[in-house]
Amino acid sequence: MSVEGEQLHFVGTKEDLVSAQKTVVSLDGRDVLIVHHQGEFYAIDCYCYHAGSSLETGDIEELDRRLCIICPKHKYKITLREGEGLYRARDHTQALPPQTPPPLRWFSKGVKQRVHVLTERQGALYLRLSTAGNVESDYYQGERGKEAREKAAAADKGGGDRGEGEES
Repeated sequence: MSVEGEQLHFVGTKEDLVSAQKTVVSLDGRDVLIVHHQGEFYAIDCYCYHAGSSLETGDIEELDRRLCIICPKHKYKITLREGEGLYRARDHTQALPPQTPPPLRWFSKGVKQRVHVLTERQGALYLRLSTAGNVESDYYQGERGKEAREKAAAADKGGGDRGEGEES
């Protein structure tokens, strides 16, 4: 289906996607995770921008009033609506009394995960793939992405872990 020159892909009925909660669809060589949480739908690249792990089994949590998916492999936090990578660190911008540690707060690394647009029509959901610009999660998509994911998984098994997802 085409709307104003943009390709819409049928991804399922609303009823089926609600009951599944998380569904992976492959469209035009891209794997997209569709998440239904608290009455809302989100569509995000399926593989984490950090090391290509599947986000399908990731927990959904609210962090700093923003709904995030937590990568099950390295615990990276990604906002579902914008695709921003979040990290928690000390806020050194606040004036504090001496010897008082700065408070922890959530900071954004910027958009790291590509998000896509879902449209509902008469109980059916359609997805329009986002293609603008470059986003880090693009690296793990398609055939080249499959090779990169396999290489990252092999590095993890060999102890080549790239971190725990938290920066301080």
